[in-house]
Amino acid sequence: MTTKIHAVVDALGNPLKFELTPEQAHDSVQGYEMLAQFDLSNREVLADRVYDTDAIRTLLREQNAIAVILSKKNRRVQHAYDRTVYKERHFVECFFNKMKNYRRLATRYDKTASMFKAFLALISIRIWLK
Repeated sequence: MTTKIHAVVDALGNPLKFELTPEQAHDSVQGYEMLAQFDLSNREVLADRVYDTDAIRTLLREQNAIAVILSKKNRRVQHAYDRTVYKERHFVECFFNKMKNYRRLATRYDKTASMFKAFLALISIRIWLK
């Protein structure tokens, strides 16, 4: 019953891809796998502090993408980031807020991950149609 939702959204907060993982799985592993599926060349990738890993930064550098990721507090060398652009990360949070407007998702009525993911897909379609 404990599931994390990992999402990739566009510049307007519309969902492009989402995946479910168990609660104990680390976010950066799934984040790397999801970002590896996209062509990110010449784009800015905004992500939360938990995605500040060398693997993700290397992936973005290889694809000529700009990493706008806040450095972890325990990182010895803090990476610079554009604060103005980082503020646009609120679109990801807005996407999750839209998802939580649906009581079925917020309280996790579905017992199986497949049904939960199917309802996430349905809500994502609804967001795109608005």
